[in-house]
Amino acid sequence: MSTNRQAVIDILRRERCSAILRTSLPDAVRPALDAAILGGFRVVEVTLTTPDALRHIRDLARQPGLLVGAGTVLTVEEARAAADAGARFLVSPITDPTVIQWCFAHDIVSIPGTFTPTEMMAAHRAGADLVKLFPAPPGGADYVKAVLGPLPFLKVFPTAGVTEQNAADFLRAGAFGVGFVGTLFVPDDVKHGRWEAIRARAAAMVQAVRI
Repeated sequence: MSTNRQAVIDILRRERCSAILRTSLPDAVRPALDAAILGGFRVVEVTLTTPDALRHIRDLARQPGLLVGAGTVLTVEEARAAADAGARFLVSPITDPTVIQWCFAHDIVSIPGTFTPTEMMAAHRAGADLVKLFPAPPGGADYVKAVLGPLPFLKVFPTAGVTEQNAADFLRAGAFGVGFVGTLFVPDDVKHGRWEAIRARAAAMVQAVRI
């Protein structure tokens, strides 16, 4: 494995959590992400559905000590644009082998979306570095544990359903890490600019994964 991809995977292993922002409000993007960073997140993901996503990725990628990725990457063209902006890992809600293979060829960590063990294995065989469990099902920690029983080599990264309360359960079940989306960036807080609430929630979530 390349030095760059391994370095990114090592950071994800160490940090164990990412802050994932999805919003349609242009003026909220940077304050919301800054609040999460102030709360302790060192891994952030900006979804490409977010206004001016590439500009924000480019700006954040310049910050020392911050690992920045792009989410909702659906095509090779989007993968290329995100990587050019400075994203070091690319996440998708789906599994597209062409995107995975492009990431592999260009030294970028790929985290495609999967749900079933069959989808996870297909993504792994296509060259994915991690597999995103999306959405995280009810009883998600038990689901992760069940999947990893016969497939212990998978690096499963649940999102969309991970909370401060269940994050540690996912990790104890064997999840490689967890992503916080709407439970961190509560839409009403983002809409009304309650950045301190997001910062405090971020701090609690970062602490919750230190098990």
